[in-house]
Amino acid sequence: MRLVLPPDSNLTTEHPNLTNPLRSSPAAAEAAARGPPPAPTNEPFSYEGFYNAELEKKHKDKSYRYFNNINRLAKEFPRAHTASAEERVTVWCSNDYLGMGRNPHVLNSMHKTLDTYGAGAGGTRNISGHNQHAVALEDTLAKLHGKEAALVFSSCFVANDATLATLGSKMPDCVILSDSLNHASMIQGIRHSGAKKMVFKHNDMEDLETKLASLPLSTPKIIAFESVYSMCGSIAPIEKICDLSDKYGAITFLDEVHAVGMYGPHGAGVAEHLDYATWQSQDTASPQSTKGTVQDRIDIITGTLGKAYGCVGGYIAGSAAMVDTIRSLAPGFIFTTSLPPATMAGADTAIQYQSQQPRDRVLQQLHTRAVKTALKDLDIPVIPNPSHIVPLLVGDAELAKKASDKLLEEHGIYVQAINYPTVPRGEERLRITPTPGHVKPLRDHLVQAVQAVWNDLGLKRTSDWQSQGGFVGVGVEGAEAANLPIWEDAQLGLQPGESLEGAVAREFNDAASQVTLPPLKAATPLTEKAHSGMNIPVGVVA
Repeated sequence: MRLVLPPDSNLTTEHPNLTNPLRSSPAAAEAAARGPPPAPTNEPFSYEGFYNAELEKKHKDKSYRYFNNINRLAKEFPRAHTASAEERVTVWCSNDYLGMGRNPHVLNSMHKTLDTYGAGAGGTRNISGHNQHAVALEDTLAKLHGKEAALVFSSCFVANDATLATLGSKMPDCVILSDSLNHASMIQGIRHSGAKKMVFKHNDMEDLETKLASLPLSTPKIIAFESVYSMCGSIAPIEKICDLSDKYGAITFLDEVHAVGMYGPHGAGVAEHLDYATWQSQDTASPQSTKGTVQDRIDIITGTLGKAYGCVGGYIAGSAAMVDTIRSLAPGFIFTTSLPPATMAGADTAIQYQSQQPRDRVLQQLHTRAVKTALKDLDIPVIPNPSHIVPLLVGDAELAKKASDKLLEEHGIYVQAINYPTVPRGEERLRITPTPGHVKPLRDHLVQAVQAVWNDLGLKRTSDWQSQGGFVGVGVEGAEAANLPIWEDAQLGLQPGESLEGAVAREFNDAASQVTLPPLKAATPLTEKAHSGMNIPVGVVA
């Protein structure tokens, strides 16, 4: 049906945002009379040529990245199969540090939630994606870090980017002071904020203080740094940074991505670990006050659910007002689909499990010490650090790739080469991450394979680096003494005169006879089957 308007009608078919074809403007009429513009005569931009040129640069400087088809097997941790389901390799570079990605309690929680609530969240938190699983997970995270509130994101890259971008752009004249080795997610967030950035030398408190002192006390300042730097294994002087923050009126933004689950009596990270006894006492009848502890002094903590907790996602934790500000203003949170319910339930279970028992962390640390000691005894260049990371310095992108390939193809060991831009050119390395499941036969195999590869390729050893004056801590006098493990012997339960292998055997024996853990709280209750399996040593033989 067609609507016909009378000639004297005041109605119009025009829309303010649409051109009325019946009432052409003079400009439109003139353009129509001229006809279409002539076709350009110059050559169009070659998009495919641009792509290929960029890739060629990566190939030429040997930083092009190759992905290996590695399929981790839940029932054979830490083993995996390659593109062929029959070909087995041992994974030595996973960030699933504790094997929680195949923990039976986590899997049971996820299966039950998946069967009950389906695969996806259905939308953003504002549109059907807010549910009991998100509420429970954020409550668990806030309690883990001793904070008022927490907020879950799709990843910690997004959490860091969104939080720093939002705070840096909203605080008037904000200045963000960033450690020179900070992760790309923080660098990206600072860039997106548009705030002034001041980069201080890695873990250099004198340089940080000089930069803080140059700013007015009234200027809002954020000190952004990590607890464990994942490519070199160094640990930040968190307490000293807190002291400077208090002195110069800044707030602290601590990324604990590679530390949550791994340090502290409850796995809350390095900040908790620094006051180990105080936080450990929270499980006793006479808990000590946590006021003024390092973790309490940190303003904003960020972490991941995708490494030591074996799932996926990221989060921030801090004051209720800060968290609500990010919830209300950060596009990276507002416009992102919520994590699936099963993922959040699994992560919640993993956090609670690790907060109730330190055995996986202890075994991981003991295995790390054993690997570092064995490699150092063979003059293999382990970059000194106090953490769970075992970086082997190669110093050449092409050789690092060849070493990784030989380990995989000739020895059935998967260790990914790390090159630029993850590390600076000339600092290429292999990055090894022992887990509770890397028992002695696997460790012996690794050490023998690394020794063979170093011989075959003629790679520099510690003594070679030392003869050249040392590099990134390798072959540097005093570097080992300055990087003693952050986990003390007493915290690991090491008894006087006890060997590492003796301690590992004792831990395995204890794991086999451990008592059932208390039921874990979850938005989706765990099944009876899940509770009955609590006495299995997880990440090792479960």
